[in-house]
Amino acid sequence: MSASLNSLVFDIETIPDVELGRRLPGLADADDETVAEAMFARRTEETGSSFLPFEQHKVVAISASLRTGDEFQVWSVGSLESSEDDLLRRFFGGLEKLRPTLVSWNGAGFDLPVLHYRMLKHGIVAPTYWDTGELDRDFRWNNYLSRYHARHTDLMDVLSGYQPRGRASLQHVAELLGLPGKLGLAGDKVWDAWREGRLAEIRDYCETDVLNTYLIYLRFELIRGRLTQDEYGAELGRVRSWLGERKETHWREFEAAWKVH
Repeated sequence: MSASLNSLVFDIETIPDVELGRRLPGLADADDETVAEAMFARRTEETGSSFLPFEQHKVVAISASLRTGDEFQVWSVGSLESSEDDLLRRFFGGLEKLRPTLVSWNGAGFDLPVLHYRMLKHGIVAPTYWDTGELDRDFRWNNYLSRYHARHTDLMDVLSGYQPRGRASLQHVAELLGLPGKLGLAGDKVWDAWREGRLAEIRDYCETDVLNTYLIYLRFELIRGRLTQDEYGAELGRVRSWLGERKETHWREFEAAWKVH
């Protein structure tokens, strides 16, 4: 079984970078909520949507699933006390060490551009991630940065045929496949949860998004012939066994919802 070996599915959660927002006129001494509302209002005036540009997002959670060798696990990087730069150093440090196939849902369209700007802000060094053949000749033909290379597989992009009109949400594709989909939070509620001190809940939500994405990835590997039907069933069994050993509430809810489907 080669398809899922050394694969890393990832997802991030973000909040407004209020430190950056305080550079707007009249906001130097404002509290976080006031600054964020001003940022949202300015963006709405500019574009008609309050969704902030990538460089104005601050990363508060990075979650991942790793499938390598006989190992499968899902976790959130760092701890509740980790700073943003610590999350980034840990994530890209693991990437440097393992060189996995990165898998995401809209990672090329959101997660990675946000991470790029935050790496720039904090000076995070990750030569393997940025390599396009200068350090390793193989990366000339298959690297993390090229849209059409497989070292990063953005499932939303690939399944839509890279056509904006063909894109589907993670929730809708999860529903299509009978997966639990999103549990608890939604992406547009992360800022409210952060203000209320519910980072643990944010991390749990991010983890369930990762597992939904991984299960979709397994199905994708099946339809393109990189998993046989038996291998696909074995991989689902591995995930179910892993879930059965978890005691955390969000995993108990995920397992229960999956059984219903």
